[in-house]
Amino acid sequence: MVPDEAPARYRTLSVIMPVYNERSTVGEMIRRVRAVELPLALELIVVDDGSTDGSDKVLAALGDSTVRVITHEQNRGKGAAVRTGLSAARGDLVIIQDADLEYDPLDWQRMLDPVFKYKATVVYGSRFTGERRNMLPSHWVGNRLLVLLTNLLYSSTLSDMETCYKLFDRRVLDGIELESDRFDIEPEITAKVLRSGHRIYEVPISYAGREISDGKKITWRDGIVAVVTLLRYRLRR
Repeated sequence: MVPDEAPARYRTLSVIMPVYNERSTVGEMIRRVRAVELPLALELIVVDDGSTDGSDKVLAALGDSTVRVITHEQNRGKGAAVRTGLSAARGDLVIIQDADLEYDPLDWQRMLDPVFKYKATVVYGSRFTGERRNMLPSHWVGNRLLVLLTNLLYSSTLSDMETCYKLFDRRVLDGIELESDRFDIEPEITAKVLRSGHRIYEVPISYAGREISDGKKITWRDGIVAVVTLLRYRLRR
């Protein structure tokens, strides 16, 4: 359990929520985020990445003093949305929260615990060590291959590199420059965090994976891009 009080250096958790055509889920995800009890202030930054399905109307109805909505006029990709959110975030801690209901904000407590106990400044929520709904076989194999490559290239022992649940002490992010616009933001962040000398702490999280028919957007092509990204940042001086 997370302590009743956060360490003095941590006052605000910034939650960056990229949204692209998530009209059916974004309202429920914002409700779940608001319901989480935390020992520090919460800043929710929703980046609508050029949605065309009416997500903007849902967000307009939900926006208030606890939700800041930033809009991209055109779809630029998850990485661009995350970078936009980071540029606006004011928190001492930052977590990325997808709007598709695959990840449960109640797991934030597990992720905050090692940070509050001074065990880590970067925490990943692993989908492969906690309870989960089974993935499609192709996604499972792809994730296993990518994490193996990550561990070989960066001398790490991760179980889940592609997890979307990544929590950072803001000072870690201030020390790296992110460039990716699309799903390659995941391997880029991991590569640059590891290359900068930070160790990544993993905790088990629950995972309710969805399928392409439910709106899942990542494909096998993004897996190939992830491989290229991992190799590029390992070889770059």
